Amino acid sequence: MHALLILDMQVGLFHGPDKPWAGEALLNTLNSLLSKARKAGAPVFLARHVGPPGSPIEPASPLTQLVQELLLQGDEVIFEKSRPNAFAMTDLADRLKACESQGVVIAGMKTQYCVDSTCRAARDLGFDAVLIADGHTCADTPALTAENIVAHHNATLAGPFCRVVRAENWHF
Repeated sequence: MHALLILDMQVGLFHGPDKPWAGEALLNTLNSLLSKARKAGAPVFLARHVGPPGSPIEPASPLTQLVQELLLQGDEVIFEKSRPNAFAMTDLADRLKACESQGVVIAGMKTQYCVDSTCRAARDLGFDAVLIADGHTCADTPALTAENIVAHHNATLAGPFCRVVRAENWHF
């Protein structure tokens, strides 16, 4: 079985000044994945990226709280991370092994940071990494539009780092 891992769907990133590309569509996709995972009995993990005490993203900051648009039921594992790679300095790998997950389905924000580094790390740690092609996003940068960043990462990560699957084609 694969676990669902949703990265950094936080108030400060999603509702902040740099609006994510296709945000409403992403929320619909993530809620659909949550529903599919629950129906299959798959474990669900959500990461919150936090910074040190006194920073704008300290753990208690409203900016680091998960967006209320996610349809959570309270049985999900919510954990904090301080690095782009969700496995770095967390117990995520141990938790996945403890629930006998052979793989991890990765979605959320931001494509070029936490999504990218977590996909790469998952395979290195021996998990079957699956990136949901339409399940991650970011904001435009001065160099590239968010749409191009997402497309580039889907193409680059597919194969050597993970499988890339559209949400409608993924079954837990």
